[in-house]
Amino acid sequence: MSVEMGARVAVVLKGWPRLSETFIAQELAGLEARGVALEIWSLRRPTDKIHHPVHERVTARTVYLPEYLKDDPRRVFEGWRKARRLPGYARARKKFLADLKRDPTANRVRRWGQALVLAAELPQSIDRLYAHFLHTPASVTRYAAALRGLPWSVSAHAKDIWTSEPWELSGKLDDCAWLVTCTAVGLQRLKELAAHPEHLRLVYHGLDFAHLPPPPPPRPRRDGSDVADPVVILSIGRKVEKKGYDDLLAALARLPRDLHWRFEHVGAGGLSDALKAQAALLGIAQRCIWHGAQPQKVVFAALARADLFVLASKKAADGDQDGLPNVLMEAAHQGLPLVSTRAAAIGEFIDDGVTGLLVAPGAPDELAVALGRLAGDPDLRFRLAARAAETLRARFSFDSGVDWIAAALGGQGMVQQRSQTARAAE
Repeated sequence: MSVEMGARVAVVLKGWPRLSETFIAQELAGLEARGVALEIWSLRRPTDKIHHPVHERVTARTVYLPEYLKDDPRRVFEGWRKARRLPGYARARKKFLADLKRDPTANRVRRWGQALVLAAELPQSIDRLYAHFLHTPASVTRYAAALRGLPWSVSAHAKDIWTSEPWELSGKLDDCAWLVTCTAVGLQRLKELAAHPEHLRLVYHGLDFAHLPPPPPPRPRRDGSDVADPVVILSIGRKVEKKGYDDLLAALARLPRDLHWRFEHVGAGGLSDALKAQAALLGIAQRCIWHGAQPQKVVFAALARADLFVLASKKAADGDQDGLPNVLMEAAHQGLPLVSTRAAAIGEFIDDGVTGLLVAPGAPDELAVALGRLAGDPDLRFRLAARAAETLRARFSFDSGVDWIAAALGGQGMVQQRSQTARAAE
């Protein structure tokens, strides 16, 4: 699909590029391929030293806002000086002060300062703003859109839905032209807070199959009986609480002693030292390989040599939880059977016993049983993997979702629907 449009869109991101947010890069590349003219405005500079090939496909100009106002006070002051002359300044300032009253924090002030710079420096050719994540990026976008008198839209994901205050979510949902989110459970949560739930839409991320490595050849029929050829158990994800790696290590330590396995992990995160210490305490450190953050080529090499994929997601103490992790779909695309939990929206993709195995979150004993069952049964692995791949292609279309977003950013889709709703109410 090619979208003919004159609209230019400023995309506001928390950081660009980020290894852990390939779903955003995939979407932006898809939008550009459909003729949408983009600019990227990032709230912080990248911290990852490497990036994926999909980032190279995104050609949009990138502008980095001052992450902290003290980093560039002259730029912030100039942004304020220009922004205060904009027709929407009084309205935007009123929104900011109302939010500040309920959230009197330095972070709130920082969002306002970044919005001033964004509104002041945004080219006149920009027709609308589009944010990824409903927390900080959407706050900056909301203020800047009010300053410039532009429509704005947002894509919501996981942490931003579950850890934001209801009053703040409601305010943003009332202001934005439309919202897309990537899980049905997230959509239901937001609809409960929205005055106009019809302006919210479910759009799964899906996978852009045309730009992924093909699935590898059929895997060996390892069953854990050969000490020289162990079953390879893989997980990919950030080492943070909601990914449940403490539960996974506990489950691995509970596997039968006569089952030979090796665990590999790809991803960075603040819990790295704690998890390695836990593995040593459990007596399984020699079976665990921690690869750290890696580019796509290394990630897919790990997927190709693995026998099964596991993600032990759960809700963190602060309420943060996964949506529907793209890595589960990537593993299914590569022909791997899946073991995961019933946390968040994972059940929207994995049907227990049909396309994978699901256990309760935070339940290492159940997880150990599921891992042991798959590790010792190559036939079950192949059946579950084949059904997961079929489900992925049948129900999680990347193209249809990006087609809709491209049309909506060009002034179609829900933007028209919202105008019709407003006219009907007059």
